[in-house]
Amino acid sequence: MTIKTALNNTVDRLRAAGIETCRLDAELLVCEAVKCSRIHLITRDNTSLTLQQEADLEAMTLRRLKYEPMQYILGHCEFMGLDFRVTGDTLIPRGDTECLVEHVLDYIKKNNTKTVLDIGTGSGAIIVSLAYYGKIIGTAVDISEGALKVAEENALSNGVKNQISFIKSDLFENLDTKFDVIVSNPPYIERDVIPTLGSNVKDYEPVGALDGGVDGLDFYRAISTAAPGYLNSNGLIAFEIGYNQAEAVKNILVKAGFTDIEIARDLSGLDRVVCARLK
Repeated sequence: MTIKTALNNTVDRLRAAGIETCRLDAELLVCEAVKCSRIHLITRDNTSLTLQQEADLEAMTLRRLKYEPMQYILGHCEFMGLDFRVTGDTLIPRGDTECLVEHVLDYIKKNNTKTVLDIGTGSGAIIVSLAYYGKIIGTAVDISEGALKVAEENALSNGVKNQISFIKSDLFENLDTKFDVIVSNPPYIERDVIPTLGSNVKDYEPVGALDGGVDGLDFYRAISTAAPGYLNSNGLIAFEIGYNQAEAVKNILVKAGFTDIEIARDLSGLDRVVCARLK
């Protein structure tokens, strides 16, 4: 089977399954199987696949036909212009979270910030990006050993391993220092909503990284309540939030003693970040 035939067959199968990005997905799957760039799909379209390449393509196509996210199939994705490995132990980094990173980076550069704590680091996308672009010293915590392993690998591959400490911890449990910034993209989906999510999310992404409790606010309460004991004076706390959670999270932060609360929107115009200062 040639590259051209393999590509066309894969497109047809994905289209028949109702996958809207069938052409792009097929191109990426064939490139991964053949280990070539997308331009080679045109310039070398008559090249024949080996039996192993055909088998690899078939295995990946079957996974996509079950609506497994492409990022998990390929094993990596882009975030903030950097490449991140992702596995079933981690959420897939999303473009919305770049809003959080950019907001914190702006604060870091304006305030000469030195230390940052990332709670629930997952793939490490947030803390690795902050270390790469902000030159900070970071601490990343997660309750999942699998996620921490992936995050460490991403720190190494992006050249910031020496700037970040990785600690297995349930929120602040195993921490005993203070930080200039605490940042988190915590689980914030309401528990009853999770079964209604698309199969690409509910069937593949770790539920523990999605479930924010009955009202989706459990982790905001827990982090905000304890954070004053781990923030330096005039320190910043910054959260990613669901589009409809800004007021609720703002109220939680006020109750915990934070001031100067700001709400930032993402590129779609939806509330996405809430941050506050500790006086």
